[in-house]
Amino acid sequence: MAKSEKKAENDFFTMVYEVTKLIPYGRITSYGAIARYLGSGKSARMVGWALNVCHSRTEFIPAHRVVNRNGLLTGKHHFGNSSTMQQLLANEGIIVEDDKIVNFRERFWDPLKELK
Repeated sequence: MAKSEKKAENDFFTMVYEVTKLIPYGRITSYGAIARYLGSGKSARMVGWALNVCHSRTEFIPAHRVVNRNGLLTGKHHFGNSSTMQQLLANEGIIVEDDKIVNFRERFWDPLKELK
């Protein structure tokens, strides 16, 4: 990977982290919603990659609040224990059954609407 590509990736990851830190307690969003907010609508997978490695940062990034577009906890295996993500969400009042957020639409936070 060229140095300029690595810098661009780092910048994108940093922007993902900044948006993720703005997700309110008790709310969730999707990888795609963050990508669309950042003007890169087809980069939902890259948002996921950024959040997969955020645990190595010193600051807290609430990555547990980001799920796939259907409300599935697709990133749960990146939390060390397969139930940690669900436990963190449950602590915030989010109901999860069979790795899917039950009240997804009610709890959904769209940065395009919320961060005008």
